[in-house]
Amino acid sequence: MVKQDYYKILGIEKNASKDDIKKAYRKLALKYHPDKNKAADAEEKFKDISEAYAVLYDDEKRKMYDQYGHAGIDQRYTTEDIFRGADFNDIFRSIGFDFGFDDIFSQFFGRRTGFDQRARPQRGNDIRFDIEISLEDAYKGLETELEVPRTEVCETCKGTGAKPGTRPIRCPTCGGTGQMRSTQRTAFGVFTQITTCSRCRGQGTIIEEPCPTCRGRGVVQKTRKIDVKIPKGIDDEAHLRLAGQGEYPGGGVHAGDLYVVIHMKEHPIYERRGQDLYRKLEITVPQAALGETVPLETFQGNEKVKIPEGTESGDVIKLKNRGMPQMRGFGYGDLYVIIQVKTPKKLSKKARFLLEELGKELVDSNERYK
Repeated sequence: MVKQDYYKILGIEKNASKDDIKKAYRKLALKYHPDKNKAADAEEKFKDISEAYAVLYDDEKRKMYDQYGHAGIDQRYTTEDIFRGADFNDIFRSIGFDFGFDDIFSQFFGRRTGFDQRARPQRGNDIRFDIEISLEDAYKGLETELEVPRTEVCETCKGTGAKPGTRPIRCPTCGGTGQMRSTQRTAFGVFTQITTCSRCRGQGTIIEEPCPTCRGRGVVQKTRKIDVKIPKGIDDEAHLRLAGQGEYPGGGVHAGDLYVVIHMKEHPIYERRGQDLYRKLEITVPQAALGETVPLETFQGNEKVKIPEGTESGDVIKLKNRGMPQMRGFGYGDLYVIIQVKTPKKLSKKARFLLEELGKELVDSNERYK
């Protein structure tokens, strides 16, 4: 089943603020909450609006969704990771329900989230790298080397963040869970609030002696040289995915991906439309009137273009299979040559005389054939 757009599910615009997202979800949650709405499709709708809210309220998830759609979310996050991070408890308290993140996940997916355990990302962040190439590069294909800054595991501490010879210790405040839980009984019911441990900041461990290289972060920023092969026929705004070349935070986490976004430089001669090429060709008045075969340089070499007798400005001559190569498959697009008849601005006496004679001849010819 094709997933519906998250923005449409919540009934908001793509430029909606976080407050707009929260207000829209609160309104829909009150309408479709399983404890209030007993309709057959209420639970499914509640699940959909909760997923949409969880993604769009989180800045990083929203950015991935805006760039890559559902594929950017489904390939990057587990179902549990999608829901983690959104402040469901605060919303449900405001509408009078003791029904939080853990309850949502348990009801819809048949298991608890393990909220007492520190959440770990499934993979590193993806990286976007924009590159500008020429039309010639796109025609022939290009192998190039990119210098990509990315996060990698600190080689000094091997990702622990601790000075070599030491190791992080379990946080005594949260017992290593990274979270603090508090329960409050009110007139509306029992509310459980879970917050990030302020001492270890959700890490579950404390580093007493930080690594001098990464200063306790466990990762460092490095610039890597990465080879990329750009296929011939590639078009503007195309995305190339290099799996595993994104950020790599270590700790058993898989590296993210590198997305290379192609931008085409403007060409002085050719205009590209898909796999077809368009260019102008200037010819003289005699060439247009009498017809002639003229040379034309293309990406495939020198060609000969036959100008038909009586050609006018704006006429188009099609050269089959002289356009851009097909990116996925065989063959080429076509080249369309747009004729422009160049009228001379300065004439010698002889040229003027000949043109005047030609004009008289053409008038006489038209009169004879009326």
